[in-house]
Amino acid sequence: MSDEPSLITRLETFADEFVAFVRVTTRDGRTGWGQLSTYHSDLTAQVFHRQIAPWALGRGTDALEALMVEIPEREHKFPGSYLRRALAGLDTAIWDWRGKAAGQPVTALLGGSAGKLRAYASSMRRDITPEDEARRLADLIERDGFDAVKFRVGAECGHDVDEWPGRTEAIVPEIRRTLGDGIALLVDANSGFSPARAIKVGHMLESHGVEHFEEPCPYWDYEQSAEVSRALSLDVAGGEQDCDLSQWRRMIDMRAMDIIQPDVLYLGGMHRTMQVARMGAEAGLPCTPHCANLSMVTLFTMHLLRAIPNAGKYLEFSIEGPDYYPWQQDLFVENPYGIENGEATVTDRPGWGVEIAPEWLAKSTYQVSEGP
Repeated sequence: MSDEPSLITRLETFADEFVAFVRVTTRDGRTGWGQLSTYHSDLTAQVFHRQIAPWALGRGTDALEALMVEIPEREHKFPGSYLRRALAGLDTAIWDWRGKAAGQPVTALLGGSAGKLRAYASSMRRDITPEDEARRLADLIERDGFDAVKFRVGAECGHDVDEWPGRTEAIVPEIRRTLGDGIALLVDANSGFSPARAIKVGHMLESHGVEHFEEPCPYWDYEQSAEVSRALSLDVAGGEQDCDLSQWRRMIDMRAMDIIQPDVLYLGGMHRTMQVARMGAEAGLPCTPHCANLSMVTLFTMHLLRAIPNAGKYLEFSIEGPDYYPWQQDLFVENPYGIENGEATVTDRPGWGVEIAPEWLAKSTYQVSEGP
């Protein structure tokens, strides 16, 4: 039975449309901070208070692993994304609580350690010409020392129709020509191609030394991704959208991809992501998680990658600023992110090692659930 001081007595959310933070408080007054998944986070906060908090209040922080099984079973009529996006808030807040209680960073609790991580510069844009994309990536390489970059090809769920005619065939050689052979290239198709088109594009990518082809086909059709993976020598990657553990087992067993990419917040938190990472490790697959913005999700991923044995080559690190992600500005008292010589750093501060900005919290929509 849980020690009385560690019983969860209060669960609070601070939300806007794009991002929401969770604070867990236990009977002894100690707290931890986590995050709901980004995008429609105000809706996810409603799910959190209606379908997550009632099952967690009065339980101990040592019950996290049990709750990650019990809550989806209690809410079995709701097997989809919103429940998992809400579940992630409870999970990540409890991990912060545990880290602070132990005086250790979360990665240490997961079996890892503080330290450096190689990062790749991740572009989110398709509304940019090949020449402009190449120039801005070259500038970032010069400034921050990245030796790997990711850019976009195709169109999001594009049914083989490019963002504009010829963009895919133009941007790949332009990026390689501008950046040179010493930079690792990754591309993301965001479910844009049929298998036949993906394979044709994939051979073109191989000819330019691209090493990572992400979500080439509709992500929900694992057979299509598996067909592409079998046909190409470069690594096919995917999985960011998937939040069902049984589906993860299926896609890994059928070798639908060469690199698995769980998203900590889409999947339901660190505990469930560690389960997926272990599935990948058992199958010999590297894990390069999806973390496409600079809310707390990249921080969670940094702690994860320092702990798992099958960590991929690099950390995804978004290069988009306030013109693309205005909502990710001014979230923290001190910015936890910084790239030096192409590397990010997991500090040895307890928990996640970050403090949410009081000014941001004051402007958010507040809700609280309280228990005994």
